[in-house]
Parts: sequence; structure tokens; C-alpha cells
Amino acid sequence: MADILVLYYSRHGSTAKLAQAIARGVESGGCSARVRTVPPIRDYQSNEMQTVPDDGPPFVSVKDLQECAGMALGSPTRFGNMAAPLKAFIDSTSDSWLKGHLIDKPCCVFTSTSSMHGGQETTLLSMMLPLLHHGMVACGLPYSEPGLHETATGGTPYGATHVAGEHANTLSQHENELALAQGKRLAQLALKLSQESSQ
Repeated sequence: MADILVLYYSRHGSTAKLAQAIARGVESGGCSARVRTVPPIRDYQSNEMQTVPDDGPPFVSVKDLQECAGMALGSPTRFGNMAAPLKAFIDSTSDSWLKGHLIDKPCCVFTSTSSMHGGQETTLLSMMLPLLHHGMVACGLPYSEPGLHETATGGTPYGATHVAGEHANTLSQHENELALAQGKRLAQLALKLSQESSQ
């Protein structure tokens, strides 16, 4: 079974909830979800390193990039961009870029913000840029998904999103449905691309 890498950084758990829903969608689409995260980095306003959590998914490795058939990349927004720990990992993938580990593999992006207008779309678009440099095929959410027409919370055509607000770790019905749809679509595209390349 093809593996889809669901790679994310989550500080307070909201982006992790989206990652879990996307992983369920991936598995409903016929692939296996390989859920990974990245380590935190130093808080530049203190002299202490942030602690690495004892539980949760393993940290991502170059092997995960080599072996995946597609990738879902997720981060909370930080001033309209991806969080520094995820960016630090992406910035370290030059060797994978040189070797073409991700070329022609489908990808999608997802994010969470604390407010409705917290930079979701700029974060999603900026997260796509390094994936395009890696030669990946970007996969959004089409408006054939009813939730995109109905949501009053998260959800964009650029990718699944969550508006945390007062309910940080609880996805709304539409957010959950759209994250599931995103994961399923990514898995189905990965299978189609894989079949075409083997013919």
C-alpha cells in the first residue's frame, strides 16, 4: 500500500487535529498515512531550548520523503506564513531536492489560525512554494465539495483549514469534512499518478 506523508508542526494541538482528519481521509482513499512531525526550535526570547514532547508521532526523516507517494504539509500560521520549526525542516531538504525524491508526487497543504482572518490563505500559498520547487503536483480542494460553499469556519480551495478561536482542539463539522476530503483526494491522486508512471 502506498504511503502518504502527513507532515505537520503543531504548538497547541489544533493543526494536529487537522492532520489526524487528513490521515483518516488518506486511508479512506486507499493509501496508508505516515504521520510525522518536526522538533520545536529555540524560543528566541529566552535562553532555554523548547522541550521535545515525549508522545505523539515520530520526527520526520529524509527516508520519509524518499518513500512517500505524496505529502500533506501542515502548520499553524505565524504572521501569515508557516511556523519556523516546519520551515527549518523544509530548508534542510536540499539533498532530497537534488536527488528528486519528491518530483511528480502530489501534495496538499493545511493550516490553523486562532482567528477567522489570521492569514490562512497566505500561509497555505507560501507553504506550496517549496513543494513546487521540489517538483510536486499541488492538490487543492475543488468547489464540488459542498462544505466549501457552506462553511462559516475553516476551509479554502487552497487546502483544509481550522479556525481555532475558543475551540482550539475541536474541528467544526465542515472543517472535519473538508480535511477528510482533502486527504482522500490526495491519496486517490497519488494512486493515479503512480499507476500512470508504471505504465
